[in-house]
Amino acid sequence: FNSFYSEALHFTLTNAQKRVIKEIRNDFGSGRQMNRLLQGDVGSGKTIVAAAAMNICSQNKKQSVLMCPTEVLAKQHFENFVNWFKDKNISIELLLGKTKKSDKEKIEKKLINGEIDILIGTHTVFQKNIEFKSLALIVVDEQQRFGVKQRFDLASKSQSEEMPHQLFMTATPIPRTLAMTIFSDLDLSVIDELPPG
Repeated sequence: FNSFYSEALHFTLTNAQKRVIKEIRNDFGSGRQMNRLLQGDVGSGKTIVAAAAMNICSQNKKQSVLMCPTEVLAKQHFENFVNWFKDKNISIELLLGKTKKSDKEKIEKKLINGEIDILIGTHTVFQKNIEFKSLALIVVDEQQRFGVKQRFDLASKSQSEEMPHQLFMTATPIPRTLAMTIFSDLDLSVIDELPPG
């Protein structure tokens, strides 16, 4: 992992980001399904934490998906991921509502064959034709914009019998006691440090 952010990034991760990535790595190695809520202000670097987790999946020949509430945000994440992973031999695809039918069909085939490592998209990823060969991680950006049923539907889209890990990101401040009450099945990570500048 150290090689990922030293080679791909032009900045140093904050201690808070490193701490959360370690928490996620520990979850991956625990033998249980991760259900983790990642809370941090806009600009605190939640996305690069998600990218690091998705990189771990890719290195282990597993697939991951990043679900965004808007096409603008999905495109922004896609551009960042392509830049971060450009030297990593990792296949990344973008799936939007307005993706051409022929391109969508190509993505569908590649997903089921395991030829796509990371899929970034909007609600389009819920469509019934979208299935993964070995989905290991679901990342949901702005998790409050998606329903619980939608998240469970996405978790069932893998041909693998293992339930995928789930990482939910939000910029909405949620006190730890309230989070434990509302999200009793979720562990909580907080990025409480902004990058320099």
